Amino acid sequence: MAGSWGTIKGSTSFSAEEDAQKLRKAMKGLGTDEDAIIEVLTKRNLAQRQQIAIAYKSSIGRDLIADLKSELSGNFERTIVALMTPITLYDVQELKNAMKGAGTDEGCLIEILASRTNDEIRRINETYKHQYGTHLEKDIVSDTSSMLRRVLVSLATGNRDDSNYVDEGLVQQDAQCLYEAGEARWGTDEAQFMTVLCSRNKHHLEKVFRAYQNLSGKDITESIKSEMSGDLEDALLAIVKCMRNRSAYFAERLYKSMKGLGTDDNTLIRIMVSRCEIDMIDIKAEFKRLYGKSLYSFIKGDTSGDYRKVLLRLCGGGED
Repeated sequence: MAGSWGTIKGSTSFSAEEDAQKLRKAMKGLGTDEDAIIEVLTKRNLAQRQQIAIAYKSSIGRDLIADLKSELSGNFERTIVALMTPITLYDVQELKNAMKGAGTDEGCLIEILASRTNDEIRRINETYKHQYGTHLEKDIVSDTSSMLRRVLVSLATGNRDDSNYVDEGLVQQDAQCLYEAGEARWGTDEAQFMTVLCSRNKHHLEKVFRAYQNLSGKDITESIKSEMSGDLEDALLAIVKCMRNRSAYFAERLYKSMKGLGTDDNTLIRIMVSRCEIDMIDIKAEFKRLYGKSLYSFIKGDTSGDYRKVLLRLCGGGED
């Protein structure tokens, strides 16, 4: 259930009207009280933050997001505005931004489309059309190419089998197909990988991966790495990782966004905001398991100022 594994939870004693007044006070006059803004917005869930925005408009006669944008700046502003954005709309805006302008952020497209459920993908498609007057699939087609395009289009249909049914015969057949499409031949038949990985349900795929290991003596991820390259490799690996353990996939994305020189703030903000009410507790546990250090300590060492403060709140605070 959403929320039970989130670090950000709603408040039981909550007045949208009082919170709206607190936020106005934090932004009125000279200087801005950033701590007060963080305090209010990270102690409320998304539904409550939406109510605050409505109360702000009705009792103060101003637009809360416009005020936040004019008072805040940089990554802190982006994080706070993201927290105020309905979750599906936020995904939609991130997808659109990933395809806007000259380059394409394939990593963002892959991350969102490989990790969301069928229902989430359907809502994303509806909201995208409503927001931009065009279809998500159409934009993907015009912005990506070759096999990656086919994988992303397939994921964007939100049509994966989501039953729990496993056909043992089909499991063996799929494993054999993947083996013959990759390890067992010269060159790779990427379309076979796509068909199996983009359409089968999670339980079925878990068994396919085991059967594949028995057939080839290799883990499916090793085969993908040796057979594919670039964005296609990233996309297929993301699908496998999300099917096996979605929280570990996000933990790895967060780790990579902060390790090395420079921080990939786009990815860091997107995952912290979009998962904080869903499964951040699991993601933190996977992070610790995979990297031997807490997500909290990584964020602390990699960010600064109010941006750091708000991310640490989304992380759940404290050195778990």
